[in-house]
Amino acid sequence: MKSYEQPIYMNNAATSWPKPPEVAEAVASSLNAIPGEANRGGVTDFDVFQEVRTELARLMGISCPSQIALGPNSTWGLNQAIFGYPLKPGDVVLSTKAEHNAVLRPLWVLEQKGVTVIKVPVDRVGRVSASDWKEALLAHRPKLCILTHASNVTGAVNDIETLAREAKEAGADVLLDVSQTLGCVPVQLSQWGVDLAAFTGHKYLLGPQGTGGVYVREGLYLHPHMVGGTGVKSDLKEMPEEMPLHLEAGTGNEPSYHGLLAALRWSREHPMDQEALRACTRRLTEGLTKLGCQVILPEEPSTPVVSFGIPGITSSEAADILTGSYDIILRSGLHCAPEIMEEIGMKGGTLRLSLSRFTTEEEVEQVLLAVRDLVESGL
Repeated sequence: MKSYEQPIYMNNAATSWPKPPEVAEAVASSLNAIPGEANRGGVTDFDVFQEVRTELARLMGISCPSQIALGPNSTWGLNQAIFGYPLKPGDVVLSTKAEHNAVLRPLWVLEQKGVTVIKVPVDRVGRVSASDWKEALLAHRPKLCILTHASNVTGAVNDIETLAREAKEAGADVLLDVSQTLGCVPVQLSQWGVDLAAFTGHKYLLGPQGTGGVYVREGLYLHPHMVGGTGVKSDLKEMPEEMPLHLEAGTGNEPSYHGLLAALRWSREHPMDQEALRACTRRLTEGLTKLGCQVILPEEPSTPVVSFGIPGITSSEAADILTGSYDIILRSGLHCAPEIMEEIGMKGGTLRLSLSRFTTEEEVEQVLLAVRDLVESGL
């Protein structure tokens, strides 16, 4: 795929790149064709949204694709789930210190409305302790639990099967953010007893931006956070009751969903080489550690994310040099997850390298040489 000279891209936890060529081809083909979105006229013999739901259901480990509502991203999905869930003043929501602002900011809004929000601390690699989680469940008896499957800062994957089971035993529903894991590590929502899950298409699913959504288990009612046209049942004053129409107001991003469908099918036909990806990630962490960097080292399971700091230089300064002088694309700062930083001992933020199935051993070695230059420069 990398047939020409290009930057070293290690920001896949933000947005994956490169994409399979089929993705751009599918988007372009959709843009050049007669619009065919279901329910709204045009060509209706192929429903790209339903095809995407079918592929996603397989990846999520659920049996009913229609329980997946599609929108522009996981932030949309999280907002639909958090603001649509039946909470009232005095109810308790249990979350963690590892969450993204797409969770933290909606929770702050809920707090202003009288909902009590409790955040469980995480360990030095950003993982939730089962004992801390259980203690908080027993102490606060939440109505809803919200947590990330994997930290976008450290890559640490939580034991959702255990955490969700304990939450269900305590009488709570579970909302899981799988933005960092879907397409990268196994997800089994039904097996784990997860009630709601938000996801995005532009990270490890390899799709375009503007794709994502929320899964809602059968029998759980969400009040629509956004209302409008659905193309059918237009005589109703309220949104239709059945999923996914219940949460899908307005015209969908048909071209990008054609791209996501192409990505999902390509990934199914080309399984990820997990061992090769783990080997690259291990080499990177080991090399950075030998260079004297402060590296966050979660044990597996983890996503291919490496967060670190270089002694004597801020993360923003280091990122500017690595990008400007070495053409390495990475992320620096708080990564939209400010509360985890004190937990992992990196109050000023981190440098984050996030690999993908397309990352090569040669790229890893080039990154290590660049970081070595920074360390030896004494900045």
